[in-house]
Amino acid sequence: MANTNRNKNRDSDSMVNSIIGEGSEFKGEFKINGLLRIDGDFRGTIETNGKVLIGRTGNAMTDIKARLVVVGGTIKGNIFASERIVFLSTGKIVGNIITPSLVMEDGVSFEGNCTINRKAVS
Repeated sequence: MANTNRNKNRDSDSMVNSIIGEGSEFKGEFKINGLLRIDGDFRGTIETNGKVLIGRTGNAMTDIKARLVVVGGTIKGNIFASERIVFLSTGKIVGNIITPSLVMEDGVSFEGNCTINRKAVS
């Protein structure tokens, strides 16, 4: 049964529910299932049981609560991930993070506090 849930999570990670495309702007609150990809400008809050991807051209001023967060662009705000946060080499992060697992590539710019908490973030 555990594999079934894991496979459902992987399926929802590959299914893009919402995209803020390059050159687009959005202000507000996202509460979604599945994947949110940001390649444009976003200001607001994000809450999902899935994945949030900030692309290389993405710029977000937000607090994120998600299972998995991948940052390749710029984010100002706090990130709370229940599974993992991945900072790609092009990522620029200003804010605090709480997660049980962190992957940070060489070249990341990170200014803030980091708490590695093996307990799930609620």
